[in-house]
Amino acid sequence: MGTWGTAPQLVESHNNPPSPGLGGNSLRQIVQVSIGGETVRLKLTNEFSTGATEIKAVELARAKTAGSSSEIDETSTVSLTFGGKPSVTMAAGKTAVSDPVKLHLSNRENVAITIHYGNASSTSVSGHPGSRTTSYLQAGNTTNFTGAKTTDHWYNILALEVLAPQQAGAVAILGNSITDGRGSTTNQQNRWADVLSRRLLQNAATSQVAVLNMGIGGNCVLSGGLGPTGSSRYQRDLLGQEGVKWIILFEAVNDLGGSGNGVQTAQRIIEVYRRIIRAAHAKGIYVFGATITPFKNNSYYSADHEKGRNTINQWIRTTPMLDGRIDFAKAVCNPQDTAALQSKFLFENDWLHLNAQGYQAMGEAVDMNLFTITAPLATDEDAPDPQPDEKALWIEAETLVTPTCGTHFRNHQDALASGEQYVESSSNVVNGAPVDSADMVVVNFIAEETTNYHVFGRVNCPTWDDDSYWLKMDNGEYAFANGLCTNGAWEWKELGNFQLQKGGHTLTVGCREDGAKLDKLCISTVSQLPVGLGGKDNYQQSTAAKISTSQNEAFDVKVKTSKDSFVTVRSSRKLQRVDVYSLAGHRIGEQNCGTTGRSKVRLALTKTTSTPFIVVCTAVDGSTITRKIH
Repeated sequence: MGTWGTAPQLVESHNNPPSPGLGGNSLRQIVQVSIGGETVRLKLTNEFSTGATEIKAVELARAKTAGSSSEIDETSTVSLTFGGKPSVTMAAGKTAVSDPVKLHLSNRENVAITIHYGNASSTSVSGHPGSRTTSYLQAGNTTNFTGAKTTDHWYNILALEVLAPQQAGAVAILGNSITDGRGSTTNQQNRWADVLSRRLLQNAATSQVAVLNMGIGGNCVLSGGLGPTGSSRYQRDLLGQEGVKWIILFEAVNDLGGSGNGVQTAQRIIEVYRRIIRAAHAKGIYVFGATITPFKNNSYYSADHEKGRNTINQWIRTTPMLDGRIDFAKAVCNPQDTAALQSKFLFENDWLHLNAQGYQAMGEAVDMNLFTITAPLATDEDAPDPQPDEKALWIEAETLVTPTCGTHFRNHQDALASGEQYVESSSNVVNGAPVDSADMVVVNFIAEETTNYHVFGRVNCPTWDDDSYWLKMDNGEYAFANGLCTNGAWEWKELGNFQLQKGGHTLTVGCREDGAKLDKLCISTVSQLPVGLGGKDNYQQSTAAKISTSQNEAFDVKVKTSKDSFVTVRSSRKLQRVDVYSLAGHRIGEQNCGTTGRSKVRLALTKTTSTPFIVVCTAVDGSTITRKIH
């Protein structure tokens, strides 16, 4: 289980290792673990480097200070191996994990990690600049760090893990410089996360809770900033940590500070928070939201940005999606002006970062009872029926672009798009229907029933000047879907509906106004607008895809539950897969039966499951049937 960790990034040039550099030299770095143990292993990273990093040897030892000196307890030194060998070479973009080794560590023990480098770059380095802890760099392969060059950064180290009892768990924190500790005291380990860790260890009910600080200075949730964005790194830094049982979300101020529209930025951040919460809940992890601290009198502040902060904080305080809340804003704000920090908490009078006293107040604002809750995970505030229950064809728009078709639909990335990608029209074709194949994408599909079919698009049309598409079914006339303006947000809109005969059909979508963004298409016999990101892409370009209709439910299933959290499904047709969802829309069980299928399926559910829930059965012929189990 993780007891210490840091969020890596490509180190900026001004934070790269000082002379003599890493290659051929030795580096001692100090970290302070949260919970102790008897068996440990080390994780190293080369994720952002452009070349390989060669590690000749690594030693761990108990350090005599929290970073103010390089001294260690020599008798505690242990050498690490990687797959039984003392050396390891990490290719560009890769990580390395040591073999477990015996080393007694107490709670909050200082640990020295000494790395002896072979060939290694000092200009393309994976690391964590905001260590708030001094590292020691000495020429050659040595363990003598007398007179070593010092630098307050970490390089290549990623995590320390300990063998812990089953009841132990870790809390991972997504944050920016306020979590990373800008304003805390170098080599004193007094970030708010450190304060929280000490309090957890001193409380008998939470003494087995580790704290993993995943803050990155200058980081943003959505785009820009320093390091990978929160929306792109949460899988690695939160869900990918060993032993995580809780997550704290506390990041937004850098997005708001550079925003042109505070409320819209806040809404986009909330959408990312929702995505993280759903992903965490699917793994049985509790998620807590922390309110954004004030920044009035800082250059980030404006009335518009304050509206954005209040939008996020109001959502955190009221949403049923979160399993708990931490009101940092209330803990550190000026009671007479809640948009500003208390002056006694200011670091260098920047009115954004806090000093050690302020971080102490933040760490003390966290309720210890959050880490003892055993209640079921919070519900999804949207609480839609699971998308697979709709009889629809779902198509990721970017998959429709080919070298000969749709090249004027340009691919872009957005954390809030399905699959984090979408296409944007780059052509204005307003004087007539498109004739150039570069302005068109096509969907070939089979309607299995003569009925009315609805075409929906998940679009982002910022203004009334970029809010339309051309639409054509088969060899009919083009019509345009207009008035799709969403004011910069992603929304589902109906593009058109068609009475279709049973059989094959071709839908063509064409550029009309440049700047219109298309994330996903849905063709459905259901008239209700889809919600959220929609269903999983089930369109195959190589063959005409089928749209299931209500006629396909002419088979029967029987569902039986047992006390040991198993569900048994018996079907009159061979089943290709069975999915089980909570009423909140979280998948809580799944079983893939292969292309030949099975008529009897038994699958395990998550331990937190309780009825009612929904069982979705997909037969090998693509038809589906849904049962709500009480």
